[in-house]
Amino acid sequence: MTTRILHRACRGAAAAALLLSAGCASAGTTTTSPAPVPAEGATSTQGGTTPLVQATWPVRTREHVDLWLHAYALITSDSTLVPYFRRGYRDQMLALRRQRGATSLLDANRARLLERLAVQPSLATGPQFMPFYFASWDQLRQVVDLFIRAGGNPRATSDPALQEYFAVLGSAFQSAADREWLRLFVQSVDDESRKFYHAYWLAETSARAGMVDRVDSVWQRSWRPALQRFLNNTQQQNGELYLSFPLDGEGRTVHFNKVRNAVAVGFPDNAQSVESVLYTFAHEIAGSVASSAIEDNTTPADRRAGTTARYEQSAAVRAGALLLEKVLPSAVPGYMRYYLQTTGRSAPTDPRAAFNSTFAVPEAINTAIARQLEVILGGI
Repeated sequence: MTTRILHRACRGAAAAALLLSAGCASAGTTTTSPAPVPAEGATSTQGGTTPLVQATWPVRTREHVDLWLHAYALITSDSTLVPYFRRGYRDQMLALRRQRGATSLLDANRARLLERLAVQPSLATGPQFMPFYFASWDQLRQVVDLFIRAGGNPRATSDPALQEYFAVLGSAFQSAADREWLRLFVQSVDDESRKFYHAYWLAETSARAGMVDRVDSVWQRSWRPALQRFLNNTQQQNGELYLSFPLDGEGRTVHFNKVRNAVAVGFPDNAQSVESVLYTFAHEIAGSVASSAIEDNTTPADRRAGTTARYEQSAAVRAGALLLEKVLPSAVPGYMRYYLQTTGRSAPTDPRAAFNSTFAVPEAINTAIARQLEVILGGI
């Protein structure tokens, strides 16, 4: 195996500063310095064959992203206000696997994987962003193997691109015990792909092929034009919008630079739920505004006490609603109902009171979010 498996789309040493955590802008966002990303014209493998053509925020699917998140959904619990994964996803997948007689190393190794998560809880959230840095499952798996054999040391290779990938991995898997967890997890996920998920993903993607086109049409005709000014003024001018089977209202976002971003949202079940994935997109891109508002309106003592952490999800959801009120007000009631439903609550016809109560934040934070949005949208 050679380092030519890597796509050399980025140069420089800034990758060492990558923040692979789930709380940089919201619970589903990480903001990064320039990092390795797929090269122009690259294609994903194992069923994800959509070329990366020149387009503004095209809608895509990526098998290796879904595979990684699927594995996390199967091994971890999910008790957040807005779930990290589609409500009931784990039970649904376990039932389907039993029906097909499918078991994998993910089942056999789950207890060992959870043991390490209990000691190092950051492994349960931060590495969920890892697949966005790679073009395919094969590439991710091979780089992880090299990383582990090198003991996580970027200086073990002279290849600049490989050094950057090692820096990405090393920021999340810093100790020998963490790297052993990564080795076991990747081995288990690879077996899960071969025994169940690859065939499942291909079948589901084929069955819903028309849904991708439908989302892209609604997105490009109405939603993206309405949001583009905000995107331009927040260094999110372009990127890719991924539809992901395991996700729901808490998406996953990685910022590489203003024209290289990745936002993963849930995959709609039917034509009537197309806009639900665009609600999640609004929530994701506004997450950094919510984080700034929390930072500016809390104290170091609040942060040490964990007070600010309790605001993160609610503030991000509120930020998405406030953004839509300014650029696409007709979507706000649907957005509010959708996020109420993600929490398992009922969604009344007029959802505003229930929404504000469920996603309560101090008025100072809410006001700061609205003020920042006005400044952003008022920019050139």
